[in-house]
Amino acid sequence: MHRLLLLLSLAALSWQTPNTASDILVFETVTLRLSVDATGQVLELVDKTSGKNYCAKDTTAPFLSIRIAGKMHFPVAAKAGKDKGSLVLTFDNGAQAKVLVAEKTSHLRFELAALDSPEKVELVVWGPYPTTIGETIGETIGVVRNTDFALGLQALNPKTMGGYPWTDNDCMPQLDIFDQADPSDLNEAGKRYVLYRVEAAKPELFGSTLQAYCRNREKERIIANWDHAQYTVPTFNDGGVIGSKIALFGCPARKALETIGAIELAEDLPHPMIDGQWGKTAPSASAAYLIMGFDEASFDRALAVTKKAGLRYLYHDGPFDTWGHFTLNKNAFPEGTASMKRCVDKAKIQGVMLGVHTLSNFITTNDAYVTPVPDKRLANVGSSSLTADIDGTQTEIPIAAPDFFNQFSNNNLRTVVIGEELIRYGVVSETPPWKLLECQRGAFDTKAAAHPQAETISMLADHGYKVFLSNPELSIEMAKNIADLYNKTGLRQISFDGLEGNRSTGMGNYGEILFTNTWYENLSPDIRSHYIADASRSSHYFWHMYTRMNWGEPWYAGFRESQTEYRLKNQAYFQRNLMPGMLGWFSMRPGTSVEDIEWMLARSAAFNAGYAFVTNYEALDKNGDTDAILGLIGNWEKARMAGVFSAAQRQRMEDINNEFHLESTGEKTWDFYQIYSYKFKHAQKVRQPGEPLYSTFECNNPSAKQPMQFILTALDGDISNIKFELDNYKTIPFNIDLKKGETIKYLGGSTALIYDENWQKLRVLRMDEAAWTISKGKHQLTFDCGFSNGKEPVAKLEIRLTGAAEPLKMK
Repeated sequence: MHRLLLLLSLAALSWQTPNTASDILVFETVTLRLSVDATGQVLELVDKTSGKNYCAKDTTAPFLSIRIAGKMHFPVAAKAGKDKGSLVLTFDNGAQAKVLVAEKTSHLRFELAALDSPEKVELVVWGPYPTTIGETIGETIGVVRNTDFALGLQALNPKTMGGYPWTDNDCMPQLDIFDQADPSDLNEAGKRYVLYRVEAAKPELFGSTLQAYCRNREKERIIANWDHAQYTVPTFNDGGVIGSKIALFGCPARKALETIGAIELAEDLPHPMIDGQWGKTAPSASAAYLIMGFDEASFDRALAVTKKAGLRYLYHDGPFDTWGHFTLNKNAFPEGTASMKRCVDKAKIQGVMLGVHTLSNFITTNDAYVTPVPDKRLANVGSSSLTADIDGTQTEIPIAAPDFFNQFSNNNLRTVVIGEELIRYGVVSETPPWKLLECQRGAFDTKAAAHPQAETISMLADHGYKVFLSNPELSIEMAKNIADLYNKTGLRQISFDGLEGNRSTGMGNYGEILFTNTWYENLSPDIRSHYIADASRSSHYFWHMYTRMNWGEPWYAGFRESQTEYRLKNQAYFQRNLMPGMLGWFSMRPGTSVEDIEWMLARSAAFNAGYAFVTNYEALDKNGDTDAILGLIGNWEKARMAGVFSAAQRQRMEDINNEFHLESTGEKTWDFYQIYSYKFKHAQKVRQPGEPLYSTFECNNPSAKQPMQFILTALDGDISNIKFELDNYKTIPFNIDLKKGETIKYLGGSTALIYDENWQKLRVLRMDEAAWTISKGKHQLTFDCGFSNGKEPVAKLEIRLTGAAEPLKMK
């Protein structure tokens, strides 16, 4: 219940101005006091424990605003409603709104219950509510924090979107600079930059704002969308702006996540579980997983690889023949869902859970939604009409207007639909009479047919993957298709890749939410009780349904180079948005080394962030260190999930230039080592006569006396006559030649191993350990070799020295 307070000290002053008497509406939780003045402006956002008011001054703070005919209307009056627990707002155009108010222990709930002429209102905006908090801004989740206090806003139904209607297509703007660590890092407009799209929380000079809005979708609109200047947004009946609902909360900063969990339960928001614990706090939320294609016939091997890697989740990256109906590949799963269910059941017995990769609302051209009869709910950019009858063969199609059809920036299939026929076209005529030219009739195995004058012709929306997309109704049905697959098979993990495809609905983030929320609501209670969902993007309401975001692609370079900066920047984004950490995908190839694997695993431990380990049978068979790699994954993952690493150790591992090694010493114990790595390259040189051709490198042994480990690789040519000299006095004979791609690895002891480029062992080399042993401190290494059979041959040398063992123990 609200309390109506009279400010007696201002009793002699008038209602409308800041210097006059005014009735203040006060709403409270256990830890937050929110005050609204008589003009509908938020006055206070008070931490009740400290008494500090975090509402920013010298800026507007409308409790609720409305937009009619493109003009925003702000509140000018606010009072307690006649009904218990209600607030009445009057706007500057005379319209009134009734807001229902509920004061909960954890939060305040506000719901728009009534509005004058709601059919005329284009949208309503909650806030923006200005705060002085700017230290940590969770732009997606809608929570801002300093060291003491957190303020947050949560949309309480899908149609209420975290954010502000900055764009007509409801896609939140994305800013450009990654790092938000320095609060002084402001651009010329005074806005702090963030990695992803600004939504429910937004950086400002004074601190931050919290905001949400709801749009009336009962009228068709034409807007800029999907890289088209003109895009038709169909009507969608969700009740309009009435029923828009938010929660506001304030709590100690350390309890922000706990408070959101309480709001989910109190307001019947999605609250998925993992291992009997809320998915946002369950350790398995950041579990690493194996991505590998499998079929029913070879499933036992895929399961064995998963177990050997010590992982609980096995994920198929492409099990479907079609997207849309999500028909399973018949060769891999001959009995469809029954075949997949047998794999799921077999894995479950061994403690492994299965998942599959989807492309959300992408629809392949061989799916039943496209062929032989196209579904009327395929998303279209816009429509015109035929200006003359056409037969079933002509390749020039006369149309009334070219506006939608001559947009080619995101027009990848150039396909129109007339009745039950799909037609592809090359270009649009440059002048009237307007025609589609170079047409291919009966495209995608639809039936070419005659069509009468005035029949509607529509251009279909598509994506660069050469797929079609869905309107809101078809998005909902496709989401149900995926839920049905999970219910029938027992699959437990999903990735909503390509979720942005739902912008084809014309509803931006709301289209994405409709898709994912429909999937969630149609899951069986059993699947809801334990699933992991991730995506390559995130949004405010989706935060409640998905477990984590996991993006960072492995296709561009090796483990250490592929989007490394982006992956690490993601961790700060996850932390400020109260999400489990994930590093993205890493692809094991035949040439992947154990050193690269441990480099990645150390970053996983540093940020307590899981990852997807992508491989296939060919890579596993060709890589000579497969068993060692799988063992390392399981060893590090077990230690990470047990939380054995100290804060200081994790901080050291955050530095990507640091290397580490982990050895198991028992069922619940490990030795953790920092590896001091020095990487050099010795290239063929052209110098003056008599000038030495060798290279000189320096390294530092920070630990006790030990053999100098090294990895020497021949790149882009052969190397021979290899010569090492330590500290300008100790020459070490090394009568070994290396072919292009071969590597010598010495880890101490009496032998070194020579490998091919895929770490297959070629031969053993005897070593004199005493000759390679160095004392603590700085050392100088001289290296030389001969080169042949390459345009730019290089000898790549890495010196590796091991720090003291740091014992770890599971609690």
